Amino acid sequence: MTPDMTNADQAAADAALSDEEFRLAARRWIEENYPLDVRNPPKRLRFAAARPWYDALSRRGWLAPGWPVEHGGLGLSIVKQLILIEEQERFGAARLNDMGVVMIGPLLIRFGTDAQKAYYLPRILSGEHAWCQGYSEPNAGSDLASLRCEAVRDGDDWVINGQKIWTTRGADANMMFGLFRTGKTGRKQEGISILLLPMDSPGLTISPILDISGDDELCESFFDNVRVPGDGLVGEVDKGWAIANALLGLERIFLGLPKHSAYALSRLEALMALTGADRDPVAVDRFVQLRFDLEDHIALYERFVDELRETGSLAPDISILKVHQTELYQRITDMLLSVAGEDAGLAEPIPDSDGLFPAGQFLLARPTTIFGGTSEIQRNILATRVLGLPR
Repeated sequence: MTPDMTNADQAAADAALSDEEFRLAARRWIEENYPLDVRNPPKRLRFAAARPWYDALSRRGWLAPGWPVEHGGLGLSIVKQLILIEEQERFGAARLNDMGVVMIGPLLIRFGTDAQKAYYLPRILSGEHAWCQGYSEPNAGSDLASLRCEAVRDGDDWVINGQKIWTTRGADANMMFGLFRTGKTGRKQEGISILLLPMDSPGLTISPILDISGDDELCESFFDNVRVPGDGLVGEVDKGWAIANALLGLERIFLGLPKHSAYALSRLEALMALTGADRDPVAVDRFVQLRFDLEDHIALYERFVDELRETGSLAPDISILKVHQTELYQRITDMLLSVAGEDAGLAEPIPDSDGLFPAGQFLLARPTTIFGGTSEIQRNILATRVLGLPR
């Protein structure tokens, strides 16, 4: 936005545009403002490398376009939010570390204190805070309620001991939101609280884990008497599970975003043009079916976002979204490898191909059916909590 425009002014200006006018404006702005040296990156960038784009989106008001105006967003419709995603993917924009924007930000808007909103939300938008999620543990992954990493009250502080694992971007973040055991009586879902803490807290050690692509975006987090001020608690003590379920719904909205499949499909279309597969009727038929599946997914995504906007919560059938997106993403990248032929084995983008990297996309898609709750767990949720089938 221009320096003399408020959030409300920009929100009104964007809302006044038709969807097609907004698409053209977004496309033009992205082309004029995106840093070309990080276009079509072969893997997710470190926060520092993606920071210029993060800052540009923040200045324009498009970093958190769905946040309410009073909290620094523009309150854009879901259709316009999807247009922004589609246009960024079309151009080859880097994927940002946006856990602050799509996860903890909305959580604080709904459950945080006024002081927490005033402190944390502006720092998410400015990029001062980059967030990671401290949920999974060695013996508490899909069965998250079995977590044992413990936070004990000591005066005004909480003292944390234990371990978290699969902390995505843990070494690249400076803030964590996590689930910790604060009570030991009752059901395992009870006695869990949400705490916010800086990653440079004394006693917190981060150990990177190399993944199949050789990247180290996953980490282990070890807590040795880590002290967290009492105002780092979100919601009530021992009542974090209900809030966590709301956040898991937001996470499944995030993991169900069409953008990953849309970007992979755009890469597949470019690869088909490069290899001549766009003249093969069988390949074209497979591509068209994937395109139809993506359009179906976009419609499904819009339905769930509308539900969230209207009710403030998400029903258990949100699991459909995560299953469908991740499995579609994998099917698209399977075809990427098939079309790439011998180039599918390259550990870097295909030479002279505008950043086409079939193996990189394939590897990015592999773990998506595991993290955020495996497809098997999601199907169990749908079976028991939606269809009412016996456990």
